[in-house]
Amino acid sequence: MHKRVWSNRGVVGGVSLALALMVSACGDAAQDAAPAAEVAADGEPALPAIPVMGPERKIIAFGDSLFAGYNLDPRDSYPEKLENALRAKGLNADVINAGISGDTTQAGLNRLEFTLAAQDTPPALLILELGGNDLLRGLSPQETKANLANMLTVLQAQKVPVLLMGMRAPPNYGPEFQAEFDALYRDLAKEYGAALIPFWLEDIYRDPSLFQADRIHPTADGIERLVAATLSDVEGALPPPEGR
Repeated sequence: MHKRVWSNRGVVGGVSLALALMVSACGDAAQDAAPAAEVAADGEPALPAIPVMGPERKIIAFGDSLFAGYNLDPRDSYPEKLENALRAKGLNADVINAGISGDTTQAGLNRLEFTLAAQDTPPALLILELGGNDLLRGLSPQETKANLANMLTVLQAQKVPVLLMGMRAPPNYGPEFQAEFDALYRDLAKEYGAALIPFWLEDIYRDPSLFQADRIHPTADGIERLVAATLSDVEGALPPPEGR
């Protein structure tokens, strides 16, 4: 019960003071017994937190600046926000940010085995997000596809499940280039048995307000939207824990 200080001014007789104290005490007790419900961002009552349970599921987010969190607070990067979203659903996820700004598929291929060898335990999933810098540097779709295929071969040999994040070529590259580039992610996912998001920026690319001034990298709000749009795909790509 909270201690209150009262003034005698305006209080008529001991009965009035006693009633006031009783009302105050009841109000304090009710407040202590039933705190106000938390409210979510949308104004609706917040749902109780789901406890994080089960074995730790290590996920490697392997990509370029779109994973690295270019020009953002590290807490706003896609891997960090994805981990928070998975844990909010009760999944004991540890998402490792293996994004490096500027990486092409060739650079990714060069460091993939080192990244895998540096882990204490094999990852439950690797999210592979590369190809955007190949586009910016004018590399051919054949080169991009070959590098991604080599990475998928390494991951398949080490029995690491993969979620492939597809990209899309802009129209100004010409219809033939665009068709060949856009199809390579679908073809590789089918060939190597990887899960696929055909174009992982699909949910934000039409909204300039969700991109930074360079019109390439998402803002923190853009990352939030991407996490929400891809969360179910990540969950679906995770194999069940061993023993189940």
